Parts: sequence; C-alpha cells; structure tokens
Amino acid sequence: MFGVLKKVFGTKHDRDVKEMLPVVEHINELYAALHSLSDEELRAKSDALRERIATAKSEYISDRDSMREKLLSGEIDHAERQDVYTNLEESEKAEYKEVADILNEIMPEAFAIVKDVCRRLTERKHSYYVSDHLQTWAMIPYDVQLMGGMVLHSGKISEMATGEGKTLVAVAPMYLNALTGYGVHLVTVNDYLAKRDSEWMKPVFDFLGISIGCIQSNMDPQDRVTQYNSDITYGTNNEFGFDYLRDNMVSDPADMVQRPHYYAI
Repeated sequence: MFGVLKKVFGTKHDRDVKEMLPVVEHINELYAALHSLSDEELRAKSDALRERIATAKSEYISDRDSMREKLLSGEIDHAERQDVYTNLEESEKAEYKEVADILNEIMPEAFAIVKDVCRRLTERKHSYYVSDHLQTWAMIPYDVQLMGGMVLHSGKISEMATGEGKTLVAVAPMYLNALTGYGVHLVTVNDYLAKRDSEWMKPVFDFLGISIGCIQSNMDPQDRVTQYNSDITYGTNNEFGFDYLRDNMVSDPADMVQRPHYYAI
C-alpha cells in the first residue's frame, strides 16, 4: 500500500525538489542576465541589496535609540519603563520579520550573483593560497547545490551526498544572510577545516565585499572580537560554544567577544 501511495504522490524529497525547481529556473535566468555586466556593475547590484536591507533596519534602530534614551533619562516610572522594554523587544522582532521577508524576496537574485561570481573566477583561473597550497578556483554551483542552499536558508537541514560540494553549498545562503549586517556563523568540527574552508571560499566573498573571519583555538579575546565582527565567521562548535559561555560570565558587556546571534550553518 505504501509503495502504491509513493508512486502516486512521490516521496517528501520528490515533492520538495518539485517545489524548488521553478525557483532554481528563475535563479538561472537571472544568472544568465548577469553575464553582460562588468565586475563593478555586479558588485553594485550586491551593494544595492545590502543597502535595501540597511534602509529597512534604520527606522527600527532609530526608534530603539530613542527608547533607550528615554530609559536613561530617569524621568519615567516603573510601569512606563516596563512598557519601553516591551516596545524594544517588539521593535527587534518586527525588524527581524521585515528583514526576513526581504531576504526571501531577494534570494534568487543573491544566489544568481554568487553563481556569476563563481563563473567569473573560474574563467579567469583565479589562483590563491589555501592552507599554504596554491589553489585555482574551479567551481560553479550546480542546480542541486542551489537547492541545498535554499534549504539551508530556510533553516532546515540539507543532506548532501559525498561529492556534491557541501562547502560551496553554504556560500550562497551565507552571502544572502550576511547582507543583513547581523553576522553569520559557519560551524565545523575542527580548526583545520574552519581555516581551510574560510580561505577556500574567500575569493567569492572578497569579490562581493563580504568580510570573512575565522576563530581558532588559543586565539586571544581581542582577536576573537575582530573575527566575530566580520560579516561571516568560520569556527568550531567548541570555540563558538565556549565563547558563548564566557560571554555570559563577564561583568562588563564590553568584554564580550560575540555579537547577538542571527544565522548559523
């Protein structure tokens, strides 16, 4: 009975792929249209996406600054103070909601931009060092990798087969979410992979003006602050986890190394 139903309706995987295919086609149409742009024009498109998000955030940030000034004025009673705290929380939620809606809207264009940057690097045989070894960029995302990135952006798990390029799959959703300015984390299992992957994918992010950080063990706190303030930070579960625990034990917020958490892979 189950086999018959599967033949009629398809598996969950089949239905998910079918739902994503029109978006992949749209990404590829946008990608083809980007070929004629100069590097500067392509970078300007990326900057315009970032600016759109920054503009949406600015009103919320301005409102919260005014609320905090009110809290510090000492001219409000306890009930009013509680209302301000509630309004601060609601403002942050509303900002995240609007930014999330924008990200979903611009996702096809952002993914197309990443794919076209990869094409340009490949055609130019861009060479660079990864863990002291000379590397030549030779990757352009396949449709299955675009779908994997879409799944990751939606906050779900993308299970990729060996050889399907999981390291590259993460680039497009990381780039998209890095446009928010909130900070993105890529969590891997050891220092070597964190360093290797951050260097390996760096040419794409450099092209688009996205800053990359990498947390390593035995790194001092000030260096950690610098790495965490990057648009995207690579690191291990251990380092991210212990930095979070240490941040919760500091007596002065200025001694914290991490920013508020937003998006991680």
